[in-house]
Amino acid sequence: MTQDLYGLETTASRPETLQAINDFIHGFLSYQPKAAGVIAAADADPEGPLVNAYAALLWMFLEHPIAPEKARPYLERATAATGANAREQEVIRAVGHWIDGDVPALVAACDAITDKWPRDLAMLKLAQYHLFNTGDAAGMLRLALKSLPEAEDIAYAHGMIAFGYEQCHLLDRAEAAARRAMELRHDEPWAHHALAHVMLTQGRVAEGARFMESVAVTWTDLNSFMRSHNWWHLALFYLSQGRHADVRAAYDQHIWGLEKDYSQDQVGAVSLLARMEFAGVDVGDRWGDVADHVAARGADTVSPFLTLQYLYALCRTGRPEAAEMLSAIKARAAETTAHDHAAWAEVALPAARGIAAHAKGDWATAIRELGMALPRMAECGGSHAQRDLFEQIHLDALVRDGRASAAQQVLEMRRTYDPDGVPLNLMLGAVYEKSGLPDLAAQARARAERTLAGA
Repeated sequence: MTQDLYGLETTASRPETLQAINDFIHGFLSYQPKAAGVIAAADADPEGPLVNAYAALLWMFLEHPIAPEKARPYLERATAATGANAREQEVIRAVGHWIDGDVPALVAACDAITDKWPRDLAMLKLAQYHLFNTGDAAGMLRLALKSLPEAEDIAYAHGMIAFGYEQCHLLDRAEAAARRAMELRHDEPWAHHALAHVMLTQGRVAEGARFMESVAVTWTDLNSFMRSHNWWHLALFYLSQGRHADVRAAYDQHIWGLEKDYSQDQVGAVSLLARMEFAGVDVGDRWGDVADHVAARGADTVSPFLTLQYLYALCRTGRPEAAEMLSAIKARAAETTAHDHAAWAEVALPAARGIAAHAKGDWATAIRELGMALPRMAECGGSHAQRDLFEQIHLDALVRDGRASAAQQVLEMRRTYDPDGVPLNLMLGAVYEKSGLPDLAAQARARAERTLAGA
């Protein structure tokens, strides 16, 4: 028996296996590609319990319908292996719950593991991922806080705590936790991510852009999700400032093109392209390549949050696969025994109908269907910033349908956290002009011009 990098007893009969386990744990927490080496290590050590459990876990993060098929052989190896200690046996069972599609049992298993072993940050990260995908922000925070005081010395624990606080709207605490993480490791990317969320929510746009630019050099060697996602956040600051050339450069160099077949890279591209268009940015022919890769997924309903963005890309580009995706969403919503039935039936399905209607220019239907879904979109997963895409689709439909009064209400509420945003104020100026309020229209346009002048 030996120990992993955080002092937890670990079964590894070969030094190469232990190194792969440590690389997986650290790579998983820090978003470094070295985590992927656990699959080759498991193949080289088929009797290693934990290394095979982690290999199965990595396959599940593919976020693709084929993931359970890829993961199950590694789980079977891990289950059959002898010598696993008590923690490793619980980890193997937890991974099995995910492969079987029993997410509530998985979260409960991770909860129990982190009760006994607070420094098992891989299981904490796994639990946070699933709680995030079901909109349980309080659960995310509760699980993360359990890591203290035992994991006080680990930057990644504070990064997870920061994101839990941010998702609970406890922004000052989120910032303090993120900065504590950065004291321990300046390059902690999840802490950078949490701070970006805080600054975006508080309207600290110029500061947010400067901060993310100052740490961007540390993302270069991260996996495609974390590199592209932190650049996605930086691009949101650029959009607010009206920096169209910088947004396009971020998209082309850091957001689309890293791993075009990966789910998170695809939805990052979809959501940024949509936002760029709503903000008046010329995106050229960029939609085509994204839609081609999304279409190759087929009827993928692994996650409602991901699927809705796939659908937007297919509808936006007029792809015939959009009809197949809509049918798959309807079928998924009809699975009444699934743990996430309500999210699919009561939230994702009307949102999907709204997205399809928006693409067809059926503004009234888009407004009605999205309006039903928006109050509960958190149940489908995604962060506040990510789910804002659906708010923007709804807002676009309001504006295009000539509902100036309703659009004004939405825009002024949005201005509470983006007071000087260029796209927002230009849109607000047009809405006030249409409402017969020229003075307010002029003030909105002046705010946009001041931001452009200072950007």
